[in-house]
Amino acid sequence: MRVMDAAFDPAYGEAWSGAQLFTLFALPSARVALAWDGERPCGFYAARIAGPESELLLLAVDPSDRGRGIGARLIGDWQIWADAQGADDYFLEMRADNDAVHLYARAGFSECGRRPAYYRGGDGVVRDAITMRRSSTGM
Repeated sequence: MRVMDAAFDPAYGEAWSGAQLFTLFALPSARVALAWDGERPCGFYAARIAGPESELLLLAVDPSDRGRGIGARLIGDWQIWADAQGADDYFLEMRADNDAVHLYARAGFSECGRRPAYYRGGDGVVRDAITMRRSSTGM
């Protein structure tokens, strides 16, 4: 939860509660993985499998650890896991003005859909959501 709290700006309301995150541990089709810097967690992702598709639910890197390739390694780990589970396509959804769009684009994701005015942050601003996709054939 320390990484969650550090990584997600409360103005956007994107962080999950501990209870929400713990529900994933009961699902055999879900995975939560941590990135470590020695004894300190510095990032994580949460993902799930649904048939031939895998969805990245959350990805977070502590702001003090950004720019070190941790996000890219977490994406790679997610895709290795999802491949082993039989996934062919990978999806994620995010706030359209999230700087992480560049990380996902470098990992081969491209926008495949948009939901206008989908997110309403704690700051009262309404933002679009974008859905991004990457096919395993594009790897």
